[in-house]
Amino acid sequence: MGTRHINPEGLHRSPAFSQAVVVEQPSKTIYIGGQNGVDADGKLVGPSVGEQSEQAFRNLRTILESEGAGLGDIVSWTIAVAEGHSFDEGVAAFQRVWDPSDPPPAISVHVVSGLNAGCLVEIDAIAVV
Repeated sequence: MGTRHINPEGLHRSPAFSQAVVVEQPSKTIYIGGQNGVDADGKLVGPSVGEQSEQAFRNLRTILESEGAGLGDIVSWTIAVAEGHSFDEGVAAFQRVWDPSDPPPAISVHVVSGLNAGCLVEIDAIAVV
């Protein structure tokens, strides 16, 4: 694969994320639009950040698998969390779906004033295969 995860000296090193990911050669790139905690029928799966995050991760996996890829191919996540809600449950959901043997992606988390009705989290991603 043509990606390299970098964590230069002088920056914080975390097992949960990479500071940057470099794509070194032409590869297929999959840009995944924001996924909420809704099922295949478009229904919200539950009232908690944890439940909605788990569903959003399932949605991401479904999209990636349709292209012969997996969560380990994601190089960057952007996560939006509704204001007033902790993303701790979302982090726990991420830890359940992420294979710790894969290099962690670059991750940005934003607190936003609102999302679609009832949605507490939205996750988009970029994958390189």
